[in-house]
Amino acid sequence: MSGPILIGLDAGTSVIKAVAFTADGQQLAVASQPNDYRIGPDGAAEQDMHRTWRNVVAVLQDLLADAPEVAARAAVLAVTGQGDGCWLIDGDGEPVHDGLLWLDARAAGEARAVDTGPGAETVYRTTGTGMNGCQMRAQLRWLRRHMPDQVQRAATALHPKDWLYYRLTGERATCPSEGVFTFGDFRTRDYSPDVLAALELTDLGHLLPPIVDGTCQSASLAGAAAAETGLPQGLPVVLGYVDVVCAALGGGLYEPTTRPGLTILGSTGVHIDFAATAEDVHLNARRCGYTMALPGTACAQMQTNMAATLNICWLRDLAAEVLSLAEKAPEPEELLTALDGQVINARPGAALFHPYISTAGERGPFTDPHARASFTGLDHTIGFADLMRSVYEGLALSARDCYVAMGPIPSEIRLTGGAARSAAMRAILAAVLDRPVRVADRAESGAAGACMIAAVQQGLYPDMSACAAAWVTPYLGAPEMPDAQLAGTYEPLFQGYLETRQALAPVWPRMAELRSMS
Repeated sequence: MSGPILIGLDAGTSVIKAVAFTADGQQLAVASQPNDYRIGPDGAAEQDMHRTWRNVVAVLQDLLADAPEVAARAAVLAVTGQGDGCWLIDGDGEPVHDGLLWLDARAAGEARAVDTGPGAETVYRTTGTGMNGCQMRAQLRWLRRHMPDQVQRAATALHPKDWLYYRLTGERATCPSEGVFTFGDFRTRDYSPDVLAALELTDLGHLLPPIVDGTCQSASLAGAAAAETGLPQGLPVVLGYVDVVCAALGGGLYEPTTRPGLTILGSTGVHIDFAATAEDVHLNARRCGYTMALPGTACAQMQTNMAATLNICWLRDLAAEVLSLAEKAPEPEELLTALDGQVINARPGAALFHPYISTAGERGPFTDPHARASFTGLDHTIGFADLMRSVYEGLALSARDCYVAMGPIPSEIRLTGGAARSAAMRAILAAVLDRPVRVADRAESGAAGACMIAAVQQGLYPDMSACAAAWVTPYLGAPEMPDAQLAGTYEPLFQGYLETRQALAPVWPRMAELRSMS
């Protein structure tokens, strides 16, 4: 095999991957390295920036060792990574402190202060994105208050992938997705002085790097980075969009004619709506969710759940715990497969489940750190399979809750993540949304999405639509149509889901108070 190879670097919170693809999107090789971070008792979650770079060097070296032809045929290196966070560097490019991750909880108070202050409406209406303590804009406020010396020493505020791009090329930049949803105007795709003023961060505006669109621009691999990684000096390096956008590109979101939605049901849940232009973005009264730039004029609207498959794993593990008392506990995956078969035959709507199992509460399509999971409507006729089905239904109802907050439910839903393997989950999601569901089986979708951005920049495809047709469409499963009778059952159940959620909201803080006393 010959032809150009595109390398996608996806630097996640706990794993860094380097993936080699052909020009038409076939995966050739993948290498990975663990990435670690430090959790502090005060809510801190920080990553050693130099160590992260060393992990990137190691994973690229591993990729070249496993697939020696990659170095000779490499046409471009594309970079994406975990979103949010705040990684400060000085004028010499040295970190002034370990990088704050999206997991860092210390800026939650700063986010609340903005969201309840006079600038809240300006921030949301301009960026299209609700305030959250995981974001750089909240963390910069916290750093200025608690670490003023480090902020004073800083010359540039970067996101994690931006730091790696800097180490690879020497260029300080961020992408349109993160730069705009944090500090910009999604209509102009540039920083907004009004947003900076509303955030009370005008004095730190000099820390924001230029916004670089990876579909149009690239930089060159610096000599020092080439020597460390083994890649050729001068190799074009493209700054991809944030990982969730790249995963959406690789998962099948970018199709302007169909305008699908994309649901990712992994440990957390992500629900993404395709907006062809900024005029198609639907903002909500609760000021929640994200609006992120996509290549071209399109935007991705997102609502994210704190927990998705974690709800299923919780109930599965309870079953395993009970079985273990009789020394009959099967392997977790075997138990889940067996339960999945039972769920298909269980009663639809036997009980209501709100899937807020995370100890951090919920963030989509509402924000409440006290929100907790609950079953409603239990009686003695409900069996374990009914409970498990209600958990699946709760995930689907939560997805609908999120999509409704972004406007009309899309005409088709692309599905990826661990729960996409479940036939029961797919059938329930299709019926609750009353839309066809298609599984996106694009391996390493985050790295693939970054390489798709690079493929357009390199002129291998005229635009993202053409690239998606080659890289993603062949990996989409056939549409799984909703069952009309089941969809009719779920219509009133969704209304009950909303009414119960709203009724429980005043109970959650009281329960938090009681837990703190125990």
